[in-house]
Amino acid sequence: MIELERAPSHPPGTAGRLRREALAAYAFMERNFFLARRYWGWEIAFLVYNITSSLSVLYIGKAQEVNSQHLILYLGIGTLVWSYLRSVFANISEMIAWERWEGTIEYTMMAPVSRLTHMLGVSLFSVLYGIARTAILFLAIALLFDVNLGNANFGGALVVILFGSLSFIGVGIMAAVLPLLFTERGEEMTFIISSVLLLVSGVYYPVSVLPGWMQSLARVSPATYVLEGMRATVLDGRATAELGHYLLPMAVIGLLTIPVGMAVFNAVERYAKRTGRLKRSG
Repeated sequence: MIELERAPSHPPGTAGRLRREALAAYAFMERNFFLARRYWGWEIAFLVYNITSSLSVLYIGKAQEVNSQHLILYLGIGTLVWSYLRSVFANISEMIAWERWEGTIEYTMMAPVSRLTHMLGVSLFSVLYGIARTAILFLAIALLFDVNLGNANFGGALVVILFGSLSFIGVGIMAAVLPLLFTERGEEMTFIISSVLLLVSGVYYPVSVLPGWMQSLARVSPATYVLEGMRATVLDGRATAELGHYLLPMAVIGLLTIPVGMAVFNAVERYAKRTGRLKRSG
């Protein structure tokens, strides 16, 4: 009997642990949903701001007399994709700030749950939340602008978004260390990262119009490849098999930034616990 108890775990035990971790990830995802529902007023305010600012950009395109339909679609893809990627990035990078706001940061960080499981739950919520917000924005654009999507490759666009989500999850995890390190204004520091990505990634204009040194930054931004891939599939109808030069950089960025981000976050978390930064909010 003792020998059996000391024996290595068999597959049923492994399956049980995986199920427990999956339930824990779902719990984090569900909790974030409840938080969004609790602060529904904020969510509506940010959604209205997102819609109105995006429509303003599209009306600038409509005001142009030369090839305005192509420009509207070009800008529309930029606003939709950036809205989604920014939502994914923000929900992951600001998770520590939300924990402090709710007063649950010590409970979360001390809970017997792996940080990978925690990040998985937060990331899944971020992706689903980003899809929902982007769908509402798409409906608003579709109601006010007459665009032709008959040539679009929607299957390829979905593949691009999935790869882009992977790369932005890694960047978001790396940015999430800022609120841990800087308890006073760490959340605001994450906006610097998203602002730089917005500037250099070609959201509203081709990367080719940027200065040379900015174009170098654009090559390491995952948003650049998501935007170029989406425009290739939606504007040009590019076949999915021809998207490798967009998908490969996004996959590489995701596969590098997720484990590096986890390692950095774990190290900063240990430092925050040692220096008493978890509970501090100022």
